[in-house]
Amino acid sequence: MNNVYNNRPESESEDYIETVIAHDPSRPDIIKVSAKSRSTAVAGAIAAVIREHRFAEVQAIGAGAVNQAVKALAIAHGYLTGDEIDIVCTPFFTEVDIDGQERTAVRFTVETR
Repeated sequence: MNNVYNNRPESESEDYIETVIAHDPSRPDIIKVSAKSRSTAVAGAIAAVIREHRFAEVQAIGAGAVNQAVKALAIAHGYLTGDEIDIVCTPFFTEVDIDGQERTAVRFTVETR
């Protein structure tokens, strides 16, 4: 998988954020977070999507990725405070297929209050 910011393979990238095209064109892309993601970079992506769509989804698989996602959500909350936008996050589990194997992911819906 390539890094969306510089087209380098994931193994060569230090901060990895991937967006996936959603099936519904009216909904923003899912922000996928890895354990190697920089939480501030993910927070910036979350804030940008919230400013544009007022809704975002953040997905993480594994304890390290969920940790980075939660930190990013807290940082994004701070970024959006300056714009007088308050966000709320709702976590839920979802099943995803990775290389033919079903994995459990944690997904957060992020909405304005």
